[in-house]
Amino acid sequence: MTREALIIIDVQNDYFADGLFPLWNAEAVLEQTLQAVRHAQAQQIPVLLVQHVADISQGPAPFFNPDSEGVAIHPRLQAMLPDAPVIVKQAADSFWKTGLEAHLRRLNINKITLTGMMTHNCVTHTALSRDAEGYEVSILGDCCTTVSEILHLIALSAIRNRIPVQNTADWIAGR
Repeated sequence: MTREALIIIDVQNDYFADGLFPLWNAEAVLEQTLQAVRHAQAQQIPVLLVQHVADISQGPAPFFNPDSEGVAIHPRLQAMLPDAPVIVKQAADSFWKTGLEAHLRRLNINKITLTGMMTHNCVTHTALSRDAEGYEVSILGDCCTTVSEILHLIALSAIRNRIPVQNTADWIAGR
């Protein structure tokens, strides 16, 4: 039996217009992500949040510094998911040195649907992680973004060779 989880990667304040590293199309991606969350909640699909917190052992980072406003999960997403588990990471791969895999095992998850920021970095590194190999992995392309539209499209085109990419409407429809 398939047991799916929706994983939302790095939808954090620094990636939005008032943040330290705004991404292309972030507001539209947030809207799509909220739609995916509503569907997951209606279908009782567990939703996990991933939050990147910079390692500042060598000094402040360009963004996602601990205890900053920018490191926080976007407030609209947090409001929809006040009790969702938050997996904290310090690398592109959401599995690397985090509790993500253990959390998925506790929930008996065998399928993960990924969304988030940045498409070419944290989303693809998580999808292609060695630790993700035991899961059926897919990406909701319209729930992802990065620094530019062209880089986003290139990243999705490249990863389609190994990981299914679909849009939110098709995911909701079960296609």
